Amino acid sequence: MSEHPGGATASAEREVDPPDGRWRLNLALFVVTVVSVFFAGAGYAGAYPDGLSLVSALRGLPRGAAFALPLLAILVCHELGHYVAARIHRVRASLPYFIPAPLLNPFGTMGAIIAMPERIRSRNALLDIGAAGPLAGLIVALPVLLIGLSHSPVDALDGPYTQEGQSLLYAGMKRLVLGPIPPGHDVFMSPMAFAGWTGLFVTALNLIPVGQLDGGHIAYALFGRTQDKIATFLHFGLLAVAGWNLARFLGPALSSGGDVGQAIGNSSFYVVWFLLLGWMRRRAGINHPPTDDSSLSPARKGVAWLCLALFVGLFMPTPWASYGG
Repeated sequence: MSEHPGGATASAEREVDPPDGRWRLNLALFVVTVVSVFFAGAGYAGAYPDGLSLVSALRGLPRGAAFALPLLAILVCHELGHYVAARIHRVRASLPYFIPAPLLNPFGTMGAIIAMPERIRSRNALLDIGAAGPLAGLIVALPVLLIGLSHSPVDALDGPYTQEGQSLLYAGMKRLVLGPIPPGHDVFMSPMAFAGWTGLFVTALNLIPVGQLDGGHIAYALFGRTQDKIATFLHFGLLAVAGWNLARFLGPALSSGGDVGQAIGNSSFYVVWFLLLGWMRRRAGINHPPTDDSSLSPARKGVAWLCLALFVGLFMPTPWASYGG
């Protein structure tokens, strides 16, 4: 993910290294994120059957490697894609700020951001910087998921279980690797497969064509100011997706005396994401910062359409849902 404000007037297309010492914060956040992701992976691997303490948490960290190493590789490649593209175009950009999230989500991190303090003046540069991250991350995530799925069992969905989000691309990869899955069954992801799935999920969120997300940069490079209207429509469209999930889960729960709290939890993700994007748009400006030119090379137009197609193929209407319990 990248972000930049729209009010700067100084030239952005010049290379500026971080001030002395500034990299220490980036390094500290990355180290904490590594520990947090290993901790999440260790929990997924069942490293803490007797409860959690500081000693058991530290001892269990190595068991998180099968999840943490591929996920960190995906995230690092994503951010390096942005950073290298920015350096090539001589756009001021910070080193990545990784965001640790121990215990807050199943992944141990909320990804990372690269701050670009001045607007990007060239549409070609905007497209390259916006698209480089998701494409670089997917280059790692797709083989990680393929290998992980090949080591994942297919079993019956008996008793309480959690269903990971389904997208067109993910469903196609399951079919490719595992063949037809019988009704009432699904894949139980190995740690490596979970890391690959997480990479697809994070990429889908970043490719939403709204605001300062990667998809917002890509869509603005392609559509120009028309993208501002598209972004507003898609932003509120997230509430429509949340409403669809609410009807899907809450209606049956109310009619059958099921777990209403669980139904609301299954339906709430895109409400939270709607609010977060709203905060980001207010902070950086509702409309995308303009570029100084309106030209996009033919090859880059193809890349932009590819990225938007990838968003459609990666989008998960229900990112995470619990059943039973």
